[in-house]
Amino acid sequence: MELLKKHYEKILLGVMLVGLIGVLVFMLFYVAADKQAMEQRAQDVLYPQVKPLTNLDLTLQDTAMARHQSTYVLDFEHTNKLFNPMQWQKGPDGQIFKISTGREIGVQAATVTAITPLYLVLSIDQVTTNELGARYTIGVEKQAAAAPAKRKKQSRFVSPDEKKPNDIFAVVGVKGPLDSPESVTVKLLDSGEEATIMRDKPWRRTDGYMADFRYDPEKKVFKSRRVGDKVAFGGVDYAVVEVSQNELILSDESNQKKNSLPFVP
Repeated sequence: MELLKKHYEKILLGVMLVGLIGVLVFMLFYVAADKQAMEQRAQDVLYPQVKPLTNLDLTLQDTAMARHQSTYVLDFEHTNKLFNPMQWQKGPDGQIFKISTGREIGVQAATVTAITPLYLVLSIDQVTTNELGARYTIGVEKQAAAAPAKRKKQSRFVSPDEKKPNDIFAVVGVKGPLDSPESVTVKLLDSGEEATIMRDKPWRRTDGYMADFRYDPEKKVFKSRRVGDKVAFGGVDYAVVEVSQNELILSDESNQKKNSLPFVP
């Protein structure tokens, strides 16, 4: 005990030195381990451990390549109508028909079935007499008039000696007794021509035509179409621009292209 009392300071100092040396030795190993751990983490980030790839399954690709190496014949004439060198179209009845000439659809597929003349008709409808003399009722029928109301028969009342024209004609002369004429001759204001109206036979002049036609792909029928009428078929709107004795002309409303349809009686 006496020894400890005399040398306890030296012993305590020795213990502290030994502990310090132990800490230094521990730090050496700790720093080396920490450095190794950091290097390992860096290796894992820069060079991650990747599992090797397995062999690819190229069965589908090999099958496709083998199929391409063999000859495959396509029938573009009989079985596959989508790629045929002609056009096919489905009609309103669901039937599919082939378009070979270009006239199976569209305006060229329309057929004119009839063309009817439209006349200006003048007739002596009635002869009346009174104390002032004879009066004639002349019937006027303008079948080619644009307005439907003006196509109906109208009457004009004239006297044999009446020289003042009405809106259509002027009296030129009367053949036979004034109270029972054989004919009345008038001068038409629109053309200047003279028209002789017989008592028992009306006078008439062709002023235009109207046409009947049909469009078979849609089973449409158009009756009594005149100049100015509108029609629609094949997905296109048309206007009737001309009707003659042997021809119907339709104008495409989208581009004003005129299409001639002949009439073959």
